[in-house]
Amino acid sequence: MSKVNLIKGLSLLISIVMLALIVGCSGNGKSTSSPSNSTKEGNKSNTVAGNNEQVTVRFANFSASGDAATALDAMKVKFEDQNPNIKIEIETIGYDEYFTQMQTRVAGGTAPDAYELNFENFFSYSKKGVLKSLDSYDIDTTALYETALNAFQTDGVQYGMPASFSNVVLIYNKDLFDQAKVSYPTNDWTWTDMDDAGEKIRALGNDIFGVHQSIQFFEFFKAAKQNGGGLLSEDGKSFTVNSTENIAALQHLADRINKTNIMASDAQLSGMGDWDLFKSGRLGMIITGIWAFPDFVENVSFNWDISVEPGNVQKATHFFSNGYVINKDSKVADAAFEWISFMSSSKEASQIRVDANWELPAVTYAEVQENYLKITPPDNREAVFESLNYLMTPPVIEQFNEMNDILTQHLSKAAQGAVTPEQALNDAQKELESKIKL
Repeated sequence: MSKVNLIKGLSLLISIVMLALIVGCSGNGKSTSSPSNSTKEGNKSNTVAGNNEQVTVRFANFSASGDAATALDAMKVKFEDQNPNIKIEIETIGYDEYFTQMQTRVAGGTAPDAYELNFENFFSYSKKGVLKSLDSYDIDTTALYETALNAFQTDGVQYGMPASFSNVVLIYNKDLFDQAKVSYPTNDWTWTDMDDAGEKIRALGNDIFGVHQSIQFFEFFKAAKQNGGGLLSEDGKSFTVNSTENIAALQHLADRINKTNIMASDAQLSGMGDWDLFKSGRLGMIITGIWAFPDFVENVSFNWDISVEPGNVQKATHFFSNGYVINKDSKVADAAFEWISFMSSSKEASQIRVDANWELPAVTYAEVQENYLKITPPDNREAVFESLNYLMTPPVIEQFNEMNDILTQHLSKAAQGAVTPEQALNDAQKELESKIKL
């Protein structure tokens, strides 16, 4: 697929992507096109109105941990230059701790003025009534994909601004493929192709592994779909975790560790993370998100590229989206809106994000999209967009985090060989049905 055709088709692709995100929380858009970073006249804060009083907006996020921190700082500098009366106080918390901390702080009345939420958790927060409605603001939709904006609505009320989107791809070490005399992955690959290549790469050495795909909720729900299964019934009213298709998918994942050992066990990793294993040059393939690109560009010395993730009976690609919201009780909500609007839709922030290789902004600026495609590595960056043809989002329920924790605990037992995949999913099904109301 040529870059020209990719760019022409990007608007349609993103519209399809974001439309899929609206399931369970869509509504009629209430935004209008108007000058950027403006609010309704009666809703302007002193800062927006031009008063010299200094306002500080406390902003918490998880996605700028690591290399992306520099990009977020650059956005802050640009924003404060344009809004000298607004100061942004950034707090970046690692993803593993973020939602636990935010849940505690929201419940305790100490939440920041504005903060980042992923799509999976947005629905729950909006339903709890802890977010400020943005319907009183005139949101500039000139450069935003409308469906991206609508994805952060609940029951027709706008509670968030779209921040970015990202997806998962197959990233591979070209040098190891060359050593193993294996052809590079193509978009037509299946699980069988990936595992066959993984076995040949594993044979290169005792400390070299073929593939890594974490056995946890976010990978399993996608693998289940790739095998024709799923976690919920079509009407979303019952769990189908222990279906035949799902058991076969988990068996396949666990066999990579416990049977063929093309994937390293926890003991073999010895505390090393999957990204670190890949960066060390001892891993042939890793299934992970495009947010890994900045780290790999900076810290990988070998040749690497990407491909669309293989499927089995069908393809399925995990799609993520993050948004920015405002604390319902913030005393500087208007200034907070100026900040999240800038990060969401301004050309300056969008270009900073693309230059930093930090996911993709949900904007229509042609030059921003073109610049993204020009960045290498990876050379096959088109696969990021081709993967959108197979997108799926996690099942979104109000008790999402509890569902995630329960299923991951049982998946881990199967990965460790402590129980069979069938027993793990039977146990998970029983616990989910007893603890979660759909």
